[in-house]
Formats: sequence, structure tokens, C-alpha cells
Amino acid sequence: MIRVGVDVGGTFTDIVLERSGSGGPSQVVVTKVSSTPHDQSEGVVQGILKVCGLAGVEPGAIDAVFHGTTVATNMIIERAGARVGMITTRGFRDILHMARHKRPHNFSLQFDLPWQSKPIVRRRDRLVVTERIMPPDGRVETPLALDEVKQAAELFAKRGMDAVVVAFLFSFLNNEHELRAKEIVKAAMPDAFVCCSSEVVNTIREYERFSSTAMNAYIGPKTSAYLRRLEGRLREAGVNAIVRIMQSNGGISTIDNSSELPIGLLLSGPAGGVIGGRWTGRNSDKANVITIDIGGTSADISVIQKGELRIKNPRDTEVATLPVLVPMIDVDAIGAGGGSIAYVDPGGAFRVGPRSAGAVPGPACYGKGGTEPTVTDAQVVLGRMDPEQFLGGDLEIDSSLSHKAIEEHIARPLGLPVEQAALGILKIINNNMALAINANSVAKGIDPRNFTLMGMGGAGPLHSVSLAEAIYAKDVISPVQPGITAATGLLVTDLQYEYTHSTVLVLNKATDEDFRAVKEAVDGLAARANAQLDLDGIPAGKRRFRKVAECRYVGQGFELRADMPAEDLDAANMQVVIDNFYEAHKQVYGHAFRDQHTQIVTIRLIASVEVEELTLPKLPAGGRRNPQEAVMYRRRTVFDDGTALETPRYARDRLKADDRIEGPALVIQHNSTTVIPPAYAGTVLAFGDILINRN
Repeated sequence: MIRVGVDVGGTFTDIVLERSGSGGPSQVVVTKVSSTPHDQSEGVVQGILKVCGLAGVEPGAIDAVFHGTTVATNMIIERAGARVGMITTRGFRDILHMARHKRPHNFSLQFDLPWQSKPIVRRRDRLVVTERIMPPDGRVETPLALDEVKQAAELFAKRGMDAVVVAFLFSFLNNEHELRAKEIVKAAMPDAFVCCSSEVVNTIREYERFSSTAMNAYIGPKTSAYLRRLEGRLREAGVNAIVRIMQSNGGISTIDNSSELPIGLLLSGPAGGVIGGRWTGRNSDKANVITIDIGGTSADISVIQKGELRIKNPRDTEVATLPVLVPMIDVDAIGAGGGSIAYVDPGGAFRVGPRSAGAVPGPACYGKGGTEPTVTDAQVVLGRMDPEQFLGGDLEIDSSLSHKAIEEHIARPLGLPVEQAALGILKIINNNMALAINANSVAKGIDPRNFTLMGMGGAGPLHSVSLAEAIYAKDVISPVQPGITAATGLLVTDLQYEYTHSTVLVLNKATDEDFRAVKEAVDGLAARANAQLDLDGIPAGKRRFRKVAECRYVGQGFELRADMPAEDLDAANMQVVIDNFYEAHKQVYGHAFRDQHTQIVTIRLIASVEVEELTLPKLPAGGRRNPQEAVMYRRRTVFDDGTALETPRYARDRLKADDRIEGPALVIQHNSTTVIPPAYAGTVLAFGDILINRN
């Protein structure tokens, strides 16, 4: 079995190829290529062909390609999606405009409301029709005016709309009207991307449901076209493998499903890094891990607690300040990476990021026309990145250009020596990242002192010890392939689908009729899941199902997830759900009111299929102290306190298990460099990960 994982970042595209045998360790080959922002599929195919050449594998021998992409996310952030029309219930045209009447900043006079200033669907493209479904049973109060739907569809066709959303009030109780309206629109606009709210987010809350469906349509045409284009390029290159796409919830899905529901791809890129971090944590015997994936453009931060991924609460799932009611791994992203630009603002303040040099033109040292100093340039000036070792020598960089950029834009304006200016760049960017880590951990009840910080991405191990000091993390892990961890995560991810049904009931007062309704809802979700898995050709014996109740206290605004028993819910086991909700509430908010009633709002079924997991070979035993056989050379390096020391460079591929490297030291490999400062030491673990502690 030959599998390839491809993760596209803002600067580089990371590729890992795994060739597994009969239950033994896998052969793993990794590489990087520059990303191609104009069309990510070009870089993906280039990278796959390159890794095949390195591994001595014919492209046609690949069995599966797993892909993490930022195509959908970039469209939302840049507002570069499709022209979307919306058909909704008469009287509710402005739901998307009014939202929840919440101010993003309560005391600011200069705040922006992006759902009004940059709407996904313009008001003139939101048309109303006569229809009404009524709660609580979904009865039809007013029949759907079919002629009005047809007129709306014809008008959208005349306007040349790319996509159409059908979103009616209370369709989660009865989607008959939505499905009929979709048929009419498809007949009038056969080439348009059309979706219903009940198919995208079949849950309560009309604004969030409408907004999520609009976003699905906004990114749908271009995302679908990208995935088809990728599939075509792969076939042209001789790659006839199945293709799977990483989802925001940490699972993988098919191209067909991802094309129909591209909203599930909004955190496709960052999700792979978190899953790769969990896999590395297992290999390193670390269950509590804070991951920070630092690439060229951004840093993605997440927490793995007791070996489990954290899923965001519905109130927190948003992209570019717009609500997205789909399950997402709890990842926070900030504009901090190797390409983050340092500058002195008009007020004289020294700043770094969020603006990035990206892949083109890139940092000044790339010599591709970039003249502004970046974090990468600061690392080069301080001797932490050796020009001849960058990407194993695959990409030539010029240290004199880094020196010139920092001198002109930072050092001279601020009256600082160039090295002090470079240290300042790193201190600012590290402080920005430390604050973001605390927001994702301390602010959510996580004590970093009990967690290992894992720095990954090409730039992660350059910053990880400094960040661990700032947040008081217990220790640091540098993964065996830091710059490829997100791509590796794609190869240890399960195929996964999630289905929801809104069922509002108070558990403490539930009747036998209520429990029958819950069973009917779960059975319906299971039927949908099995139908999808049948299409994927998954044998029944490999399918796994997990039931989750999204609960709240009666009168509370938002829900938390609580696992349901494997058996049918009834009066005998409903306390399991209540207890699980109490524990979740205590974890998130620090308290739980056990005397209050618990209300189920949504039932969620998670259907998954476990994939073959990547198994690395263990390193041969070493146990050496500062092994001279692994030293490449020594060179002057400046550390955070300003001390300049002649520092040995260790070749990571020459290290063995239990080798101990005492700082100062740099450990160099093709896709990253790990900094071990003075007073620290790194121990090589069984699979090649490095555990860094204070001496």
C-alpha cells in the first residue's frame, strides 16, 4: 500500500509518502515544494511527482492521496467566492443582515459588521416566496408558492448567479418545501450550485443555519472546480489513486462529498497539523500537548488533552467572524509565521505581522524581489538558519539580503545594531504567539505547566523553546519531521461523516414518547450515514458509530456535547447523558448545576471508518552524549539573551535513540531546524522525536 499526504500552506506545500508492508514499519519519504497560490493543484501535483522520484515509486503505483487545503478558507477571508442568490421565507429576507444584533466590540465606535459591510449574499439577491412551516411538529401552515420559486429562479438565471441557497424557516422540522424549491431551481439553472439549509446544517437557529448555508454556496462552485481540477491533473500525471480530503472536524471525506458540502473544508489545512500532533504525542508518550504549527504565513494553535482532540462549541465555530454551524477542531490561527513582515509603523512602534511575504516574493533572503524584513530574515541574521542548509540546499537563500532588509527597515530607523533589531523581531513575534497560546489554553481552563509544547511546521522548532519559556510549558517536543507533521496527520485520519437532527426535549422530564422520537431520529441519521458509506464501498464490519447529544440547561443560550450510550436512550440510561453534560459544563465553565434540568437540542451521529495508521520504524539504539559523529560543523549563533556562541550543527538523520544533545545546539534536517538553547538538552526518543528539557 502506497499512500501520499499533501498539505498546502501559504508558503510551502508539504508532501509525505508512506509505503507500508505486511504489518511492519512503513518506509516514509518527505519533501517540500513552493506553494502555487494561483492554483494550489499545480503545487500538489509537482510535490507528488517529486516525492515519487525520491522514493523510486511510479505515480501510477500510488493507492491513495490525502489532501489538506486552504482553498475554501482563503475564499472567505478574501471575499473571492461565487455570486450567490437566496430564496427564503417571506418576511425573513433580512435575517442575514440583522444576524443576532450583537456588537463585536461593545464600547467601540469604529467597529465593523462584516455580515453587513461585506455580505456573502447581497440584499438585492435575497428573494422571498410564500410558504410557512410551523413548530413544534413541522406542520405546513402555508403551502409553498411554486410559481414564486420559479420566478425567483428565472430572475437569478437572468442575473447570471453562480449559486443559489434555499433556506426556509423551521426546515429542520420539515424540509419538504426546501427540497421542492431546490428541484425547481435546478430545472431553471442546471449549471448552478444549489443547496438547501436542511442538507447543509439541519439544526435549530435560523441565522446560523442561513449563514452557514450561504457560506457553503459562496465557496461551493470554486471549491468544487478546484477539486475536479486537482483530480484531473493527478490523472494526467498518471496518478489514478483514490483522493480523500481533510475535513474541519478531523476526519477525511471523498471528493464528491467535499464538493457538495465544501463548508466542511474551512479548517481543512490546520486540522491535519493537530491530528499529526496527536499522533506524535502518542509516539512520544505524551497525552497532554499544546500544538503550534508555524508555517510561512500563519501559526495554528490547538490543545490535545488526555490524547483527545477538542471540538469547538457551536457558539465559537466561525470563520472570518461569520458563524459556521459545522463541527471544527478547536484551532486558533494568528498571522505569525516565517514570512511575517517586520516594520516600524507611522507612530514609530516596532511591529511584526500579520502581513506576510508569503511564497511570492517571500522573505528578502529568497532573492525573489522581496525587500521587507521577515521573521525568517531575522533567523538568518542571528545564525539560526544556515543558507546552505535551507530545505536541504533545495532553495538558495542570501544572508546579505536579510541583513540589508533589517538594517534599512528596522535597525537604522530605530537606532539599533542589526542583531539587536533581529532579536527584537523574534521577541515580538514570540510574544504574539505566546498570547495566542494562552488564549487557547489558560483562558479555557488549561494549565500549560501540565502540558508539553509541540512546535511543528517549518518554523515551529525554531521558536518552541522560547514559547515554552513564555507560557511555562512542562517540556518541548520537536517531531521527527516537524515541517511535514500536518501532511503526516493526513495519513492517520479516519474517514468520517457527521449528521444532525434537532430534537428539543428536557431529559429530566422525558416520556416514553420522547425516547421513541429520539430513537427514530437516531435511526434516520444512521440510515443516511450507511447510505453514504455504501457509496464509499465501506464494508459494514468496518463502520463505527458514535452518538452525541448537544445539551444545555433549560434557558441557556448554547449547547455542549455529551456522549450518549451505545444502546437506545431510555429512562434507565438517560442519567449517563446528564452526567456527561455536567462534566463537559464543568470543564468549560468551571462549574455545573446538578440541580438544574438538562435539555437536548440536537442529536449528532458521527460515522467513521478507521484507516490503516502510519507506523514508523524505531531508531537504532544510541545512548550517546553530544555524538560527534552527528556534528556537521560549528558556527556563530545568537540566542535570545543576546549571547553569541560557536554552536554545533547536528544532522538529525545521524542521531539515534536515547542520544542526548546538550545546548547550545542546532539540529538540522531537510524541512526544519530545531534550536536547543544553552541550559537546555534534547533527548532523542524511540521514533526520532526530540524531547527538550532544561538541563
